[in-house]
Amino acid sequence: MINKRNYHHYCPLAHALDLLGERWTLLIVRDLLLGPKRYKDLLEGLPGMGTNILAARLKELEQATIIRRRVLPPPAGSTVYELTTYGRELEDILMTLTRWGAKSLGPRQPEQFLRPVTLVLGLRERFKSEAACHLQAVYELRFEDDETYTIRIANGSLEASYGSAGNPDLVVTADVETFLQLQERHLLPQEAMASRKVQLDGNSDLFTPFLELFDVDGRSAVPSGVSGACDQ
Repeated sequence: MINKRNYHHYCPLAHALDLLGERWTLLIVRDLLLGPKRYKDLLEGLPGMGTNILAARLKELEQATIIRRRVLPPPAGSTVYELTTYGRELEDILMTLTRWGAKSLGPRQPEQFLRPVTLVLGLRERFKSEAACHLQAVYELRFEDDETYTIRIANGSLEASYGSAGNPDLVVTADVETFLQLQERHLLPQEAMASRKVQLDGNSDLFTPFLELFDVDGRSAVPSGVSGACDQ
């Protein structure tokens, strides 16, 4: 391992903090929850983080077998970072921390960054499985800076990932602030469309039902990806 500060305690919690307690580390893991990312994309998605710090954190995470590097097949050929099976076990831990932090987060301050990945992970937390039992659709969410996400709804479950959907039923284009306002119900879908703050390409009738799949208070009755509410 890289020579860095550690607790020198023979304790699972101390060991976990030795692996993950450095600044930025958990945010890197957060940004890989929805799929692989290139170094450039990770750096752009973490404003305020220097290239030297990112390189060091990625090296530490690789050495801890939490992430790995992989070369995408042609024609892309890019090197990406992705979570290992061991690293993916952090997902439930991170989402529990997210829910805990949300209780005292407070209003967003002008100097605070808001990234699309935060909104998309928020959709998974707010997802109402029982409301989606009769909806099957693929959505593509496009944000500024060419960040694109795919949301698949089927059988009362939601799957979210980076990248284009290929053949989505509806493409939704908006900036992060507009999408946050829609998510918090501070902006109605009709108002967003009338003011052209949101652009829709495809079956626009799927837009309002999509927004209705998410709780405003962020509490989901059934965890995302679980279709138990539709099994009856």
